[in-house]
Amino acid sequence: MSESVPADRAVPGPGPAAEDAWLTLPDVAERLDVSISKVHQMIRDRELVAVRRDGIRKIPVDLVANKTVLKHLPGVLNLLADAGYDDDAALRWLYEPDDTLPGTPAVALGGDLAREVKRRAQALGF
Repeated sequence: MSESVPADRAVPGPGPAAEDAWLTLPDVAERLDVSISKVHQMIRDRELVAVRRDGIRKIPVDLVANKTVLKHLPGVLNLLADAGYDDDAALRWLYEPDDTLPGTPAVALGGDLAREVKRRAQALGF
């Protein structure tokens, strides 16, 4: 049996660090007013991205804004998948601080720089 890593020495996973910045899949279903099976389908279709945190699949809260998925998120997720990114790598890319945006690509997707984020994701495939 392996011992757990102390919280102060744990390597953070991809995505936001704060625990309250994540939604469980049932929470996402409630927020979007859809069934849990629809949320699973959205993940399979790359409309959303989920990763395991503490053994539970979760989605960053800022990717599900105003009772809808961010408009450009599915396109960016597909571009990243085409470039060879798995879900962990895609979240890592979305939450990597970028001074030229400013902020992170995930935050920029919710604003006027969404097309720039798509352009950058597309460039990763070349």
